[in-house]
Amino acid sequence: MLSLLLILVSLQLGSLISPAYACGCGAMVPSRQTRVAVGQETSVVSWDGRTEQIVMRLTVRGNAPEAAWIMPVPHRASVELGDPAVFSELSALTTPTRVTRHYFWPRSHDWPFGGSGGDSAAAPLPGAPSVEVVGRERLGPFDVARLAANDPQALQTWLADNGFELPDRLTTALKPYVDQKWEYVAVRLAPQDGANPLRGTLDPLRLRFASDRLIYPMRLSKLAANPQELGLYVLAAHRMEPRGPIGGKAPKVTYAGRIDTRPASGGTDALAGLTGGGPVFLTAIEQSFPRPELINGDHELRAADADTPYRTELYTDRLLTVGTMPAWVLTLLAAAAAAVGAVAALVPRARRRAAAVPGTP
Repeated sequence: MLSLLLILVSLQLGSLISPAYACGCGAMVPSRQTRVAVGQETSVVSWDGRTEQIVMRLTVRGNAPEAAWIMPVPHRASVELGDPAVFSELSALTTPTRVTRHYFWPRSHDWPFGGSGGDSAAAPLPGAPSVEVVGRERLGPFDVARLAANDPQALQTWLADNGFELPDRLTTALKPYVDQKWEYVAVRLAPQDGANPLRGTLDPLRLRFASDRLIYPMRLSKLAANPQELGLYVLAAHRMEPRGPIGGKAPKVTYAGRIDTRPASGGTDALAGLTGGGPVFLTAIEQSFPRPELINGDHELRAADADTPYRTELYTDRLLTVGTMPAWVLTLLAAAAAAVGAVAALVPRARRRAAAVPGTP
């Protein structure tokens, strides 16, 4: 039997005028005559070899007062509100190191070619009933309904009976998860003022499910109409890496290092709540998907060959100076002075030689 984890951000959904807007680890579905887009998606993934947790925070924009987000997971999941502090903590831990690099000869923006100087920086998701409601709870602004289904068409019928409607393309995209007997849950947002559009940063949600592999669902993102950007903080026993690009550019590690999440050792309650406290390896991964339609699977992350630490360095290039004077100017002045001195030393010597030669005036 397939359990379904859906996040439905709305009071009801009518007919759709466009395919679902997909984001990194799910699909965003607007209501009739409206649009909604995920401007930023940040996820924290924690895995201890048996249990996986995903804390996701979405920043949305558009004019839709209602929308639905659909998220698949490999097994039936529990859902609770996430602690937003975990994002600021991990952002601080992975801040790039700033490094100043000096260059000798002036560049186009330096005197005498340009202004007085400047910097340039280089930076570095048989037999049971077709659909079954298995639980429902209220989490802050979210109304969570967890479903089980073994047929994508049955899921679509259930959603339609309850005021929701999914596009055919999304139904087709869900079929591989049905075939693999993946799970989903339904979460419904009940905004205080339904007239206001969904806009800004939504409260993070924390999903927890059993998994013997570290999986980040991405397959639904192929429905996206715009290029996608994925950012992951991965907390595990070792440095982790995706098995492949799954249709995007090569994933890039922006941070890798072991951290201690115990509050007494500098960690926070938010991090300790995800890891259980203690040392853990943190890997920050970024990836771009210029053509989302090429996405051909979900990310499976594995341990890297070695726990090699890494930290992104942001370089600031500065003209080498001595005090306030460019070093190249001082070098040219010194060379000129040396040349003048050499000439001054040669003139007397030449005169002495001339005087020593008989018949020289």
